[in-house]
Amino acid sequence: MITWLLNLAYLLLLAVASPWLAYRALRHGKYRQGWSAKFWGAVPRRTSPRSCVWLHAVSVGEVQLLAPVLKQLEQRGDFDLVISTTTKTGYETASKRYAEQTVIYCPLDFSWAVNRALDRINPDLLVLAELELWPNLIRMARRRNVPVAVINGRLSDRSYRGYRRARRMLAPIFESLGFVGAQTREYADRFLALGVSDERLTVTGSLKFDGAEGDRRNDRSTALAAWAELAPTDVVFCAGSTQEPEEVYALQVFQNLGSEFPQLRLLIVPRHPERFESVAELLRRSGLPWSRRSTDPTGRHRVILVDTVGELGAWWGTAHIAYVGGSMGKREGQNMIEPAAYGAAVSFGPRTRNFRDVVALFEREDATTVVRDAFELEQFVRRCLEDRAWADARGVRARQVVASQRGSTRKTVDALMRLLANGKVATVPDDSPATAVIRRAKVRERHASLER
Repeated sequence: MITWLLNLAYLLLLAVASPWLAYRALRHGKYRQGWSAKFWGAVPRRTSPRSCVWLHAVSVGEVQLLAPVLKQLEQRGDFDLVISTTTKTGYETASKRYAEQTVIYCPLDFSWAVNRALDRINPDLLVLAELELWPNLIRMARRRNVPVAVINGRLSDRSYRGYRRARRMLAPIFESLGFVGAQTREYADRFLALGVSDERLTVTGSLKFDGAEGDRRNDRSTALAAWAELAPTDVVFCAGSTQEPEEVYALQVFQNLGSEFPQLRLLIVPRHPERFESVAELLRRSGLPWSRRSTDPTGRHRVILVDTVGELGAWWGTAHIAYVGGSMGKREGQNMIEPAAYGAAVSFGPRTRNFRDVVALFEREDATTVVRDAFELEQFVRRCLEDRAWADARGVRARQVVASQRGSTRKTVDALMRLLANGKVATVPDDSPATAVIRRAKVRERHASLER
């Protein structure tokens, strides 16, 4: 009954959202691909006799954090690895970065689509990055005795409140998880309160620290520096994962400081591909010479628009001064770990709720700078240019913070290997009325302890 109620709810939601989806598809090219996989579960059929791990990552950020996990899984066993994602940019990034693996669009949470995908993939383990809680997907995997793991688990304030409101329906889902690797103790306590058992929960830390490249001489960054014709004396200011109006602020900084500091170079990397053209128009109106990554043979100009997907991590390796976008608007922050790992002088705006635990680590060591508007961003860049020792010291501290937090991948993969070694789960949680009453009492008790 729950399965079909969910199907009905999803269909109603899809009907309500269809005008918006159609607009986004026509206007921005979104949601046009992968519908046979998403709606019907028509993913490639796996025929190999090897064990299979299906890893699901929603979008680009989650796709990229899988890299160290995939590497260790490849080293520690002969597995088929299937990577699913939800967004077009996530799919393109996964297809490029993990070309040797099977990459698919994840089915929507309709029971028929999920069942068909599970039939075709026949996984031995389902791994969800951060927490993509699709009840039908988890329930169908559980019924097939396929263990489900959550890695790099996080529960924001908003998500936690939402799951609490639906806890009666979702408690069996949380209880059926075979392993949860939480980023922090706070997130772990929230998973406990929602029904995850203590013995299946571990605080692993964030995979983002392990996945961050720290060697500026890596092949990808070196190739990009060559394309951009960067000179040893250049000082690169990279504004990455930007949203409106952050590109305007970064451009103003360059316009105000560029003549005074001829060694200054500017990279602008917008967060969303649908904004590439509007940022290009901003640069055209500026009157400055600029290069476009997707079309120009070289990046010979001092201002570069990076209008490609999946390259930002390597561009951070060319940067001396970094501004991490999505932090002056509604996005609530983007990943500041990557530029910090390279030892750049890192700044970001005041709205970083999505990374508040990471920000707290950097703030404790005075390793990053919060800028609240265009003026403060310009003052930060100016100080980095005028006082290289100050900027370098912040970069060193930021790199040390990243180094101190590494190790999550080993803990995570150890747990996944234990799930695989134990085989498919022999039993599933008891859904009898008596057990449900006991379960709800335990969940209420955990919520009460958190509120105290």
